[in-house]
Amino acid sequence: MTTQTTHTTQSTQSTSAAAGAAAGTAHRHVPRIPWAKLAPDVFKAMIALDAAAKKGLDPALVELVKIRASQINHCAFCIDMHIKDARKAGETEERVYLLNAWEEATGHYTEQEQAALALTEAVTVLTDGFVPDAVYERAAAHFDEPELAQLIALITTINAWNRFGVSTRMSPGQV
Repeated sequence: MTTQTTHTTQSTQSTSAAAGAAAGTAHRHVPRIPWAKLAPDVFKAMIALDAAAKKGLDPALVELVKIRASQINHCAFCIDMHIKDARKAGETEERVYLLNAWEEATGHYTEQEQAALALTEAVTVLTDGFVPDAVYERAAAHFDEPELAQLIALITTINAWNRFGVSTRMSPGQV
């Protein structure tokens, strides 16, 4: 095989691997960059935003929302962290295990938690480009306006964290 043929073959293999990874068929899930160390001002701002967003909300509810958004966004780092935090906040294993199917887990989550989880899913996915009125009104029926503002901030913040975690491929347990 000539050098040119070898190079072309390697380029084709690299392109195929990249296309497969882009399509989600296969990739090695290894950390990319230590974004928090490389962008410390952003990291500090995110810490402050996170602290501000959860003020006034029940700690267990905060963790349920963070876990659910992280499940949707496939952020293994955040799922791992927030399951541990949920346990510390007194959350039961059963409710954590059932969270990805909360709508079918009748009787395991309060009406308020279900409304928060529905809003979490709507804000996280934005399937139709907006949060449906029915979902918003359901949450508004269970949270006063300041709490609802905090809840929306919390959902937005965990989605930002998830995007940092997923795009830089942070691994569970990684600090």
